[in-house]
Amino acid sequence: MRIVIQRVRHASVTIDGKIKSHIGQGYLILLGIEQNDSDEDIEWLSKKVAGLRIFDDENGVMNKSILDIDGEILVVSQFTLMASTKKGNRPSWFRAATHDISIPLYQEFCKVLSSAIGKEVQTGEFGADMKVELLNDGPVTILMDSKNKE
Repeated sequence: MRIVIQRVRHASVTIDGKIKSHIGQGYLILLGIEQNDSDEDIEWLSKKVAGLRIFDDENGVMNKSILDIDGEILVVSQFTLMASTKKGNRPSWFRAATHDISIPLYQEFCKVLSSAIGKEVQTGEFGADMKVELLNDGPVTILMDSKNKE
């Protein structure tokens, strides 16, 4: 599993002209799932996301977590995070998991992350043409890959 975490002031997902989800201060997480991802990847990433200290404390130092600021999270599925650009100019998606694998893992990731932060995680819609709007705060953008834990 690969994620991009963006610290945001607010973020939303619009589908067919209608806002599906909206959050205030917190994280917009783009989630890419590959064929061999499992519950172990979900557990590791959820724990890291909940504990990640990238919000400013009273001294302006990134020392607070999403839990400390009572922030919100919006998770959007994004198979393009699994792109391979090694050959040619057209990305290959061979590492991206198929829908039968991705959808349950996406749903489980959102469920486990909701439990970790003690509130419902907002979502996009798997496979939909989504318009994602955000105000990146900082900007602060972090990449994590559950296959690269060290």
